[in-house]
Amino acid sequence: MAKVKKTKLKEDTKKTGKGAAMNAFCTWDGDVLVLNVLGTPSAKLDKIGKSKGHQLKISVTATPVGGKATDHMVRFLAKEFGVTTGDIEVVFGRFNINKQLRIKAPKQLPAVISKQLAEAG
Repeated sequence: MAKVKKTKLKEDTKKTGKGAAMNAFCTWDGDVLVLNVLGTPSAKLDKIGKSKGHQLKISVTATPVGGKATDHMVRFLAKEFGVTTGDIEVVFGRFNINKQLRIKAPKQLPAVISKQLAEAG
């Protein structure tokens, strides 16, 4: 895990009614990390994968029944980012594979996210 380095939301990024439109799968909005996620339920392992376009692939072992896979993803990501589950908001996509999450003041960042934020710099 990498040390958290925050940069401002790019000026060409605009807010929409359902979340932030972004040029990459993650960006900062103040001290909140905004992630666009492509979720994979019923996987063999809970895992943060690679980016696919403007989304980050995240696999979870939970089945996609009644939002349980998303709830499981939030618990998994809370551990990965060193925050509580209450610090993660599902902006949209609770019952869909396409999601946007807002993570309040993450204490640590997985390598793929650190790399993306450093490149966006």
